[in-house]
Amino acid sequence: MISFTDSEAATELAERARALMDEVVIPRERELAGGTAISDATVRDLRAAAREYDVYAPQIPEEHGGMGYDFRDVLPTFEEAGRSLLGPIAMRVDAPDEGNMHLLEMQGTDLQKSEYLDPLVEGEIQSGFAMTEPMQGAGSDPKMIRTTAQKDGDEWVIDGHKWWTTGGVDADILLVFARTDEDVHPYEGCSVFIVPADADGVDIVRNVPHMGSQGDPKGHAEIEFNGVRVPEEHLLGEEGNGFQHVQQRLGPARLTHCMRFSGMAERALSIAKAYTTERQAFGDSVADKQHVRFEIAEQETQIQAARALVRAAADAISAGQEARVEVSMSKVFAARATQDAIDTAVQFCGGNGIGRDLPLADFYELVRTFRIVDGADEVHLRTIAREAFEDVDSEELEPVRRYRE
Repeated sequence: MISFTDSEAATELAERARALMDEVVIPRERELAGGTAISDATVRDLRAAAREYDVYAPQIPEEHGGMGYDFRDVLPTFEEAGRSLLGPIAMRVDAPDEGNMHLLEMQGTDLQKSEYLDPLVEGEIQSGFAMTEPMQGAGSDPKMIRTTAQKDGDEWVIDGHKWWTTGGVDADILLVFARTDEDVHPYEGCSVFIVPADADGVDIVRNVPHMGSQGDPKGHAEIEFNGVRVPEEHLLGEEGNGFQHVQQRLGPARLTHCMRFSGMAERALSIAKAYTTERQAFGDSVADKQHVRFEIAEQETQIQAARALVRAAADAISAGQEARVEVSMSKVFAARATQDAIDTAVQFCGGNGIGRDLPLADFYELVRTFRIVDGADEVHLRTIAREAFEDVDSEELEPVRRYRE
């Protein structure tokens, strides 16, 4: 396979992560009956193992309980974690906590980091990210945000309605995106707040039923905020800069999502290759059929291309760029490539592909959501197209004849 220009530190970290996955996480996954919920005891055991293998929270600074690796260097480890649904949870690189920890690290005060970031890294508490709203609120167009936060003395009063808040059902804290100034453009009038999930006025309406729920231990909450009061020190970052802060969270989080899902695709193809090699049909193994071999080759190529795109975008972010176009390209391509790879694996494994003895059915249901969460394909294509049409060279059409000219 193609080798990437990953640093020595990144390679060594990923090798330890792969060992953890092969020796602990995947064997534990295979012990669980299909559709079995992950117990708290299993989570504790896996996280203890991740610490033993020296791969726990590699993306977090050491002073907050992590390992202090650069963002670019942790990407291969995120991919290793994605090979099992238990991997990200074990290594503490699971969404939404991973993105929320990143935002708290960048924008939190010392007090906020002590009270919320440190215990979040340790796994003592859980978090949710409350941004998306039901129709006709913020969704693919976040400027449509309707949730508000109004200042009242030394408190903020939050009123609104959110859903698809990943992890919100069991969260201890919620990072809530709200409109703080309705007289200016939303890009300049929104802020982020740390809200305890047990605060008065926070109503967890339901865990939204959804595709892939059997393989999703986090859930997605619908939440109403009715006059929720939080002290002014619960403002995260600067008032009015919520969009900028959220973008700081979403860009890297989209890339880590891409890597986790590309790891899932690698595992799916690994299962498909093992199954088709053993399975006999029409006189020889399924893996000897030309269509199967060519299709696997196509999917391997697409996943390698996705890995390259993600690394290029990560390099741009590490260099201090916003890299919105690079991130959008990575997100769209990786989501589609991963979906195609897992679909191929399900097809080639037949009845074992749609059964739940193997993880493919869970993978299949979860990967379809990837083309919607963290920005639907169409939103990212809009970003890419806007850049593509910014500098159109009209001289390219000089030889073209016009009507009656």
